[in-house]
Amino acid sequence: MNLLTRLASSAALAAIMALSPLAAQAADITIAIGSEPSTLDPQVRDDGGERAVNDNIYETLMARTPDGELVAGLAATPPTQVDPKTWEFKLRPDIKFHNGEAFNADAVVNSVKRVIDPALKSEQAAYFGTITGAEKVDDLTVRITTSGPDPILPSRMYWMKMIPASYSADAKFAEAPVGTGPYKFASWNRGQDLVLEKNADYWGAPASIDKVTFRFVGESGTRLSGLMAGELDVITNLLPEFAQQAPKFAAVSGMETSVIVLSADNEATKDVRVREAMNLAIDRQALAESLFGGYASPAKGQLVNPKAFGYNKSLPEYKHDLEKAKALVKEAGAEGRTVQLVGEAGRWLKDRELIEAVGAYWTEAGLKVDIKIEDFSEYLNQLFDKNKRPDAIFVSNSNELLDADREMTSAYQSGASYASNSDKEMSDQISAARVETDVEKRQALYDAVTTKAYEQSYLAPLLNQQDIYGFSKRLEWQPRVDSKLLVKEMKVTE
Repeated sequence: MNLLTRLASSAALAAIMALSPLAAQAADITIAIGSEPSTLDPQVRDDGGERAVNDNIYETLMARTPDGELVAGLAATPPTQVDPKTWEFKLRPDIKFHNGEAFNADAVVNSVKRVIDPALKSEQAAYFGTITGAEKVDDLTVRITTSGPDPILPSRMYWMKMIPASYSADAKFAEAPVGTGPYKFASWNRGQDLVLEKNADYWGAPASIDKVTFRFVGESGTRLSGLMAGELDVITNLLPEFAQQAPKFAAVSGMETSVIVLSADNEATKDVRVREAMNLAIDRQALAESLFGGYASPAKGQLVNPKAFGYNKSLPEYKHDLEKAKALVKEAGAEGRTVQLVGEAGRWLKDRELIEAVGAYWTEAGLKVDIKIEDFSEYLNQLFDKNKRPDAIFVSNSNELLDADREMTSAYQSGASYASNSDKEMSDQISAARVETDVEKRQALYDAVTTKAYEQSYLAPLLNQQDIYGFSKRLEWQPRVDSKLLVKEMKVTE
């Protein structure tokens, strides 16, 4: 074969390779997440699987940099405060939703009014409890109103996804989402995977990944096997004991704090001595070391994340004291009493193991523990059921607001989200803190709330956990402090 023939053959081979499936998929990646979304409506459920997908489809007025700095997103600039109860947002021009609808003031007003409407029964209501409405000033100007002064309104708008004004009323909205983001919905194979494709008309910097497939893999060992076999490019909740075996891994200080919410109203757990015993029975340091290999630390007596405003620095962790726990159970006449502990498996790192370990500690203290591991959708139903609270329910709480208001109005305040107490005094303190603009007074209110909750054992805070990810060798990505899986920040090297 002469030189020209060889060159022609090489050119032909290159052309064939360029058209081959392998080459076409060079910028495609697969991400394994622990649970399938219960919906793709971004405003209804508080569902980590839904967020992992929809964070790439939808956007928000405010955004955060990978290290957590709050910046303008769909808003052209940070908002200005018109008066103590009104914030004004200027919007970026010429942005469209994936279906061609304009992103404008009408879309923002619709997004705000829809998510705060009691008829929607949004599980995200705790994020937006101060917001009372929104009004259009002009096509690119919106004013959002609150029930009182709200010092963290800009942070709330980092959470609220903007949806199209017209299409959001369509029956298909929850299963065929339409946003303004860098990726568009392509397909959803129920029980298996979900595919997004790059939005060629994206208003911002173009993404380098052409297509991303989210696979639903609840078992952590299966996720690792898929990564090692080259079938996956990113896995969440990498088992700490296998981190060094992954092609690449990263561990970052995350926003997750695991907790068990204890019902102060249910017959089994209404005695504070029983709840205190349940806290004292748990050896948190042993859990951090044996289950998480140093990638977690005991929570200091509260659910509030150490990075968040409102964290109570004076609270200690509940010390492990099994003998005192046994004595308190006996004193309360609760020996052999059945306590139901509800949880799930696969959504969070070592969630099942953590739930079962806590159940074993409570059994040692003299209680009979009935552990119920539910599928994720049913688990969410029980987590947010305000009428029939479980005796104890596990959750791993994240705090993207970086403010104690997130935990206060989810796990502490009576009647809010998944709280399980009827403490009106504490509820009033939380409501006052929401609208307190004096930083020192606000901190003092939160300190009072977390101290009382500690003394009453309304919660059993467990661990502050790091996020551990495994990557394929070809993937480049720096994980974010807010745990978002933003594919636009990822790239492949081959």
